[in-house]
Amino acid sequence: MSGPARYRDADVGGCVEATIETRADGTQILRSTDALRWFPDRLTDPLEQWAAEVPERTLVAKRDARAPHHGDWRRVSYGQFLQRIQAVGQALIEHGLSVDRPLAILSDNDIEYLTLAFGAMWVGVPYVPISSAYSLISTDYGKLRHIANTVTPGMVFASSAAYAKAIEAVFDKNVPVVLTEGRAEGVLEGREVLSVEQILATVPGEAAAQAHAKVGPDTIAKFLFTSGSTKAPKGVINTHRMICANQQMIHQCLNFLAKEPPVLVDWLPWNHTFGGNHNVGIVVYNGGTLYIDDGKPTPKGMAETLRNLREISPTVYFNVPKGFEEISAAMDTDPVLRKSLFARVKAFMFAGAGLSQAVWDKLEAQAEAEVGERIRIITGLGMTETAPSCTFAVGTDVKSGWIGLPVPGVEVKLVPDTSGDPLGKTEIRFRGPNVMPGYWRAPEQTNEAFDEEGFYKTGDAVKFVDPAHPTRGLVFDGRTAEDFKLSTGTFVSVGPLRAKVIAAGHPCVQDAVVTGLNRDEIGLLLFPRMDEVRKLAGLNVEGGDAMPFPEVLHLPAVRAFFQQLADTLWASGTGSANRPARLHVLAEPPQIDKGEVTDKNSINQRAVLAARAALVEALYEGGESDPFLILPKK
Repeated sequence: MSGPARYRDADVGGCVEATIETRADGTQILRSTDALRWFPDRLTDPLEQWAAEVPERTLVAKRDARAPHHGDWRRVSYGQFLQRIQAVGQALIEHGLSVDRPLAILSDNDIEYLTLAFGAMWVGVPYVPISSAYSLISTDYGKLRHIANTVTPGMVFASSAAYAKAIEAVFDKNVPVVLTEGRAEGVLEGREVLSVEQILATVPGEAAAQAHAKVGPDTIAKFLFTSGSTKAPKGVINTHRMICANQQMIHQCLNFLAKEPPVLVDWLPWNHTFGGNHNVGIVVYNGGTLYIDDGKPTPKGMAETLRNLREISPTVYFNVPKGFEEISAAMDTDPVLRKSLFARVKAFMFAGAGLSQAVWDKLEAQAEAEVGERIRIITGLGMTETAPSCTFAVGTDVKSGWIGLPVPGVEVKLVPDTSGDPLGKTEIRFRGPNVMPGYWRAPEQTNEAFDEEGFYKTGDAVKFVDPAHPTRGLVFDGRTAEDFKLSTGTFVSVGPLRAKVIAAGHPCVQDAVVTGLNRDEIGLLLFPRMDEVRKLAGLNVEGGDAMPFPEVLHLPAVRAFFQQLADTLWASGTGSANRPARLHVLAEPPQIDKGEVTDKNSINQRAVLAARAALVEALYEGGESDPFLILPKK
């Protein structure tokens, strides 16, 4: 009989023990037994510290096609970066930027983006990171326009003139534009257009120094917008206190970050809290190095991610579940990738959705085969409103879906459903220095977000891994707002059902939207992974097979796969609340303009149900004539 699995040494703590206070009404309060220690007043303070201590160390690097050797890394050291952001700060002050006229950033991650963002923070000017999809993919610019109207930017930065059409459609002519590549001929006429080089040529002066001296813990660092569901995105106020407090919380839970300067290879977008706060913050707070990855977990984007990981060995690696799935699959036949990724990584961590246990197990097996030990896989719960981390599960016994215990300094409030429903869920709420003061220029939404004790109401449901031993931690239990009842009064728990469907439909199912509110039985709208479905059908994915996707869904191999899925789900169900009676495989991908999907590729259930209400109706009314309908063999 083999002994316990061996894991690579990674010093963790801070969130492994908790006290639990149970109140008379059933509410419980969880707190870490580790007190939150000192943290700096401003995120630029550790940056300044590292610039003094290790000025030559690379802070950020990105491949540059214009380099002498195509694709070489262009690097900026801590010392260089500090000089650059001081020049940016002076330029922003000279252009009259302020909390009421912040800097809007439209582009994807790059060195110039990071420079302007920290330059703004240096002088107390908030910046607004906006998904590039709102400019380049959206056709009506609805979300971009809403964000612009909410924050009233005083300047817009974009990497290139590709953003010109969106800028012209949304921003007033009196708002200056900064482009990495300078003015493009024939676009953005009639407004001030500056190049990044012009901004960096600004000589820092007394105005920037005075503005910097006034920046404190409650100064707004950024406005970070939620993805939005059936409503418009909300502007979450992120202060320096929130971000710095959260970095210290992470620091105390992931102690290994302090023992070796972290090296990240990361693509996660900075308009989301995971990439922009958590990952960038880890690098700056701990004096590490960030290699900006131009890849993404898509068929085309993964090639760049794999290229980067073959060359750069991270000390900690973050991704969304789809990214880990693709990397794990690639390692089956790529020994160079395996060797590089496992060379010195202390931990993996995912966010955005649950990692399937099958992929989790495969990563552990691959690590054991390559280096003789497993790599710790860390999970947790965080959100835009909390900068982001509130709980971590850091043990070696963790499984997919677990979220662990509170980080130091965060109070967790568990509020049980009081409706009397035996299947009612427990909502998790947070209070601490990392929690937002509110939504920008939205007092009503701010008031609705907090309870009477000042806890942020997440709308996320949780339960204990082991109610008899609560300090084993919590497990995610879906969204309270997603759950519904059938016409029989039977309660449908959406989160666990979605996870089951995605696991059973691997690798061809991206996500599932559960239908059935006030109906007799549940149904599913399935978003397929189009590339995987084409592979299943034997089509050439990389060559861009010309067959329209609706036709692909009718091919025998594809129909057989989804028929088998329907049959499996029906056979494994135990009742009307978890036994899908009809499936519709969607031929149209999720639409960002309708709020159905974020640029991290996560699906918004409520938005899909609202946008496709007619399709849901057709699913139940005469659905047998639907060519994309799959009925289980009962």
